Amino acid sequence: MKICVVDDEELLVKGIRFNLKNEGYEVITGTNGLEALQIAKTQKPDLMVLDVMMPEMDGLTACSKIREFSQVPIILLTAKAEDMDKLMGFENGADDYLTKPFNILELKARIRALLRRSGAGDGKHANLLSIGDITLDLDSRDAYKSGKRADLTAKEFDVIEFLMRNPNRVYSREALLDTIWALEYRSDIRTVDVHIRRLREKLEANPAKPKYIMTKWGVGYYFQK
Repeated sequence: MKICVVDDEELLVKGIRFNLKNEGYEVITGTNGLEALQIAKTQKPDLMVLDVMMPEMDGLTACSKIREFSQVPIILLTAKAEDMDKLMGFENGADDYLTKPFNILELKARIRALLRRSGAGDGKHANLLSIGDITLDLDSRDAYKSGKRADLTAKEFDVIEFLMRNPNRVYSREALLDTIWALEYRSDIRTVDVHIRRLREKLEANPAKPKYIMTKWGVGYYFQK
């Protein structure tokens, strides 16, 4: 699937592109609304992610003009959270709206949902992520241990999804905070330990001797495949 990401924040675009490419998407990028319009016309992406505040042409105007010739799913990114701004986005043809700063896992989940809703995925992207006895339903955001549903919080699901998408790779507590929580809990590193403990209680057969959610002492945590 081809995803277009247009934002004048270079580091943000770089991070989104890296994460989407790891998911198997082809990623096209731009820096302003005029480029977004041109990409929509010439490269026909399967989904577009547009920042609202951009030079040359803002995201709202670009979204409105794209709607004159295309029904490609569009997610708007903005630093504003007011309801009126969201309504303006939907009035101009946006399908979804995400406020900065956002969790990259949430953006990826919204992209998958929009692609399924639009029929663009054609079944190419599985909605289940399974390793051993643990299965995640990425559509409903439900987790299962040996076929039985485990009641996870939203953040617990984010943590286990991230670790399972990157098996055998060790992540420090700081890296997990930056990825999952962004700026929410940066001052309290213990929140990572609490979530790991709860995940083991809910997903491991023996939390005291985990099989999947592992600790690399002095380094961090990883999912063992």
